[in-house]
Amino acid sequence: MEKKRIVILGAGESGVGAAMLAQKEGFDVFVSDFGTIAGQYKQHLEDLGIRYEEAGHTDGLILNADEVIKSPGIPEKAPVVQALREIGIPIISEIEFASRYTSAKTICITGSNGKTTTTSLVYHILKNAGINVGLAGNIGFSFAAQVATGNFDLFVLEISSFMLDDMYDFRADIAVLLNITPDHLDRYDYKLANYAASKMKITNNQRSVDYFIYCDDDEETLKAMQLTAIKAIKCPFSIQHEVENGAYLDGSQIVFNLQSKDPLTMSISELALQGKHNIYNSMASGIVANVLEIRNDMIRESMGDMKNIEHRLEHVARISGVDYINDSKATNVNSTWYALESVNTDVILIMGGVDKGNDYNMLKDLVKQKVRAIVCLGKNNKRIHEAFEDDVEIIVNTHSAYEAVQVAYHLAKKGNTVLLSPACASFDLFQNYEDRGNQFKVAVKEL
Repeated sequence: MEKKRIVILGAGESGVGAAMLAQKEGFDVFVSDFGTIAGQYKQHLEDLGIRYEEAGHTDGLILNADEVIKSPGIPEKAPVVQALREIGIPIISEIEFASRYTSAKTICITGSNGKTTTTSLVYHILKNAGINVGLAGNIGFSFAAQVATGNFDLFVLEISSFMLDDMYDFRADIAVLLNITPDHLDRYDYKLANYAASKMKITNNQRSVDYFIYCDDDEETLKAMQLTAIKAIKCPFSIQHEVENGAYLDGSQIVFNLQSKDPLTMSISELALQGKHNIYNSMASGIVANVLEIRNDMIRESMGDMKNIEHRLEHVARISGVDYINDSKATNVNSTWYALESVNTDVILIMGGVDKGNDYNMLKDLVKQKVRAIVCLGKNNKRIHEAFEDDVEIIVNTHSAYEAVQVAYHLAKKGNTVLLSPACASFDLFQNYEDRGNQFKVAVKEL
């Protein structure tokens, strides 16, 4: 019998992981990448004897697939995707594919902001509780690779809207939706409703015994929920009002009041991750832990000793009385809003990069209150100048992390904060947000 042919588009962490699992499951596997494949991934494919091509897609090797696994970064409008759609070859995500070959339970976390922090915190709590848990998706290692090589009882998955777009039969045992704010609108015809519908796919196929955890303060989430049939048990969280079967803020105390559990009350001063946005992230994480019946003392301890994530409001150094903070992971306007909201000093803001159709209006009040100068870090900074020229006296263009840090150093006064929080993607000057953050840190350490 002829082997079923699986073609994988994209040879990064997700694509190579999918190739490993497809080979293990006995498929005829071929990997195609439009760009060049990074050294370690190429080596991995060669070690496994998996055929691949790079620097272009060959139609004859792709359009004969039984099924295609597409890396999340490849847009729907890519010619190869259009050609596959035209002839009706199914296209799925790596998460969808991997889920077919594991019986592990899944906790799936999505949202425009806070995904990585919440995913890491949930993983931290579960690991501390002695659960055999894997971490995958947008964070850590590929889900498919871990299904191929490991044997976890449970996975915590950070899920982006791009992954959700190519998921059909996948089901989350516990789904978490943190918030919906404008992001990646260039991939959704510049319509927030399209992006919101994509986020709501996190609830697809859930049953009445599964859980859906969501923010009851987030207008866009509540709007999208009205358009979605949700079968799962709903667990809301709020800092604005009391909720049932979820978590809420009572003064400075977070109250977890799930029906199936002993109530847990925790002061926000006990949280390792501070700031309003992290109260939300901690609430969502605590509800997950409650649902999984982790002991209250273990939840409290883990939430109290969690370390902040690299590139997310990461304190780099204090030099001559000035704090330098790396928030390179802030690739949308809302993330930068959170960053500015959490800083209590005057700010020299380093921002810019690839603008994804950003609306900078929501930053204006905070910029007026806190920002002394903006240092642009990107090839085209016109829209940042237009947005803030009436609010900030100094807006300077720079073209490297080193130059941006040097300029910020000269503009900052004792007691200020230099904040890298770009509100944009990084691909104009850097490989990715990690590269941008790392270059920023190196430049700070050279001061």
